[in-house]
Amino acid sequence: MVFDRVSVPIAVCDVYGAVLLANPAMAAECGTTPGRLRGRDVLELFRPQEATQVERIAEALRLRHRSRYQVSVRWQAPGGAQRYGELTADPVSDTVEETPALLVLLRVLGEREAQERRPVKVAPTEARILALLAGGATTAQAARETGLTVDGVNYHLRRLSARWSAANRTELVARAYALGLLAAGVWPPTPAASEEPE
Repeated sequence: MVFDRVSVPIAVCDVYGAVLLANPAMAAECGTTPGRLRGRDVLELFRPQEATQVERIAEALRLRHRSRYQVSVRWQAPGGAQRYGELTADPVSDTVEETPALLVLLRVLGEREAQERRPVKVAPTEARILALLAGGATTAQAARETGLTVDGVNYHLRRLSARWSAANRTELVARAYALGLLAAGVWPPTPAASEEPE
């Protein structure tokens, strides 16, 4: 799908701002996957700088005006930095009478480093399990490679999933890469740096 290949963060929202569809670039700005953005309020993900901008847009949409709307926003990037930019919403529909959806584009203008950025750490066993999963290993294969039981591997995966609010193993591995725990551009996957002792 062309929508997924666009490098600019894009989402389609209903007239109330609930995300109907998001591309991977938009999901990456939120540190998650496109499917997990569905139903979320775009203005909770990207906080408006001025409430009056949003009120004017809401009133214009109620009156069925079909202009391009821009909102200055800020949000927290997956690495902890505070980003700021602009959301542009274009009403789109097949007919003039139909309630429009909003095509929302995010333009990143800059970033302020988080004041206190603590590195994310995991135990060496957890890092090894994440690397094995990233390489396509099953739970049983990860257990054999690490000398744990299948229950032991599942224990570590549950702990990591709870810590990072990950819905599944794919998201868990994606977060490990986003947090810099797995070395990018390396095959087979390996832990990026030294982790805390178990």
